[in-house]
Amino acid sequence: MSAPYRQDMPPPGGFEAVKYKRNLPFRGPGAVVILGGVAAISAFGFYRYGQGALEKRELQREKAWSRIHLVPLLMAEGDRDAYRRQQAALAREKEIMKDVDGWETGKSIYNNPKYASPQFVVL
Repeated sequence: MSAPYRQDMPPPGGFEAVKYKRNLPFRGPGAVVILGGVAAISAFGFYRYGQGALEKRELQREKAWSRIHLVPLLMAEGDRDAYRRQQAALAREKEIMKDVDGWETGKSIYNNPKYASPQFVVL
């Protein structure tokens, strides 16, 4: 015959508790910490940008003043070069026109004795 009926019962001491609570890992810093970090990085970036703008402005000022101080030197160099070219042109003219009677080397055909150097400065 069959074994007598026996009801299935819990183990002595009972079953362990059912784990229904969510076990999620820590998901990182909170919104305030992230916002603070973004604000700090942005502030540092604006600070560096401002420092770069100041440096750029100082370099532009230095460049302008260096050009201003170089203008007399460059004008004198241009005058020396123009004088050298003029003397070379007079020597060529004297050599070319040596056989022409009454030719005055270097005399202006416009009858104007004034000389004016070009007055432009590139900054």
